[in-house]
Amino acid sequence: MIKKIYLFFFCGFGLISNAQNGYDISVTIKNCPDTLAYLTFYQYDKTLIKDTCTTIKNGKIIFKGKSKLEKGIYSIVSQQKSIYFDFFVDDATQKLVVETEYGPELVKKLQSPTSQKENDFFDYIKYINKEGADFQIWKQNLNAQTKKDSLKIFDKQKEFEEKIQAVEESFVIKNKGSYIADVINLKMERTLKNPPKASNGRTDSIATFNYYKKHFWDDVNFKDEGIYRNPFFHLKIKKYLDQVVYPHPDTLIVAVDKIIEQTTPGSLLNKLLIGNLTYTYESSKKMGFDKVFVHLSDKYFKTGKAVGIYNDDSVIQKIIKRADKLKPITVGKIAPDLSMIDVKNGPRMKQLGFEKANTSEEVTKLFYDNTNELNKIFVKLHDVKAEYTILIFWDVDCGHCQKEIPVLLDVYHELLKEKKDVKVYSVYTLFDSEKYQKYIDEHKLDFINLYDASHLNNVIEKYDVYSTPVIYILDKDKRIKAKRIGVEQIKPIITALENEAKSSKS
Repeated sequence: MIKKIYLFFFCGFGLISNAQNGYDISVTIKNCPDTLAYLTFYQYDKTLIKDTCTTIKNGKIIFKGKSKLEKGIYSIVSQQKSIYFDFFVDDATQKLVVETEYGPELVKKLQSPTSQKENDFFDYIKYINKEGADFQIWKQNLNAQTKKDSLKIFDKQKEFEEKIQAVEESFVIKNKGSYIADVINLKMERTLKNPPKASNGRTDSIATFNYYKKHFWDDVNFKDEGIYRNPFFHLKIKKYLDQVVYPHPDTLIVAVDKIIEQTTPGSLLNKLLIGNLTYTYESSKKMGFDKVFVHLSDKYFKTGKAVGIYNDDSVIQKIIKRADKLKPITVGKIAPDLSMIDVKNGPRMKQLGFEKANTSEEVTKLFYDNTNELNKIFVKLHDVKAEYTILIFWDVDCGHCQKEIPVLLDVYHELLKEKKDVKVYSVYTLFDSEKYQKYIDEHKLDFINLYDASHLNNVIEKYDVYSTPVIYILDKDKRIKAKRIGVEQIKPIITALENEAKSSKS
């Protein structure tokens, strides 16, 4: 079976002068074993099917359509769904003839009988493939075992990248103004040539990075809809936001807005970016990045700028609802206050009838009938006096909680021994006070042990507790400094917060 091959074929230098209303792509793959093939195209981070050839005779694959193909990178895909090769289509050229041979030399034998410029581009691809293969062979033969060998590989890798960069720069200059040049421009890495030396005599990494960041988007036209019909654009976006931009929500918000604002409002690219970035930050596992999701909801979904992104408008309402739920509990916000009951008062709450109440009406009546007594025994989160408050939501019957709570107890005692001003505001998410008290007694939990006996707080919704345990770290002002972290992260985070506070005072 042929291996998946990513090859780029250019068909857009305007060499075929006959204007067409449709497209006509003819590919002959000698010894091709398939009986059908697909014409696919890239759209941001997806690959979609455009056409199907159901009859392949003597290796000849033909695709024809009445309307022109939009400019972008398309692929000839085999019956087994692996890519034979990719090719470019631009605004002017919709006719393509390609010949090659099935097998390991498919790339080497690719040629276009109709265009020397296309063959020039093939030469570029063949050069890239050959250099890459030669590097891998050299690397395998080296059989690196020492630090010196690793340095050799680093130098060889750098040499390989510099050669590729030089070829690509030359290609982009030669073909400036064409779609293929724009695509290769997206693919290119920009490095500072002859970087200055730092005071230690080594390359100035700060100057190198600043150059890289400043020139990352050089000559990229976000108004051109063809920009997202290739496999490089979404990878470039991801690399920029993951590796180039400082990984802080506020910095990312500025970067995300800047990217979106360069697109044409309402265009497909605009919608793809908003939709993809919204999903990326809503589902991100990185602490605090949900703030970017909330921002996207406020700026684009609530204002109507995201209309048309989804076929079902109810999805937009779900996004807004989810963002509004997360907004009060993003890192940096003052934690919503809680009025909880100490488990020691569980018997009294049971006596008052709260544990038997089944409806919201019953709970409401009980609450107002006993307001004065409840106000005296509420333990409010914001009333806890401590430099750091560890807020944890958990369940006695949760298997993961049963593993984490004893570890949290050890961490808490270690912090106290280190003279840290810290308290644990421990919230049992259910209502069986007897079971909760039994667990506390058995494990000697000297936390502030609470539960929502009055059914007043709805902690599941308020703190987005969709699984347990959930841990937040709050500062003395009850501002959220960390959220949804593991127990093992508590000490390092508190240490980092202390160091941050010290440095801000100095």
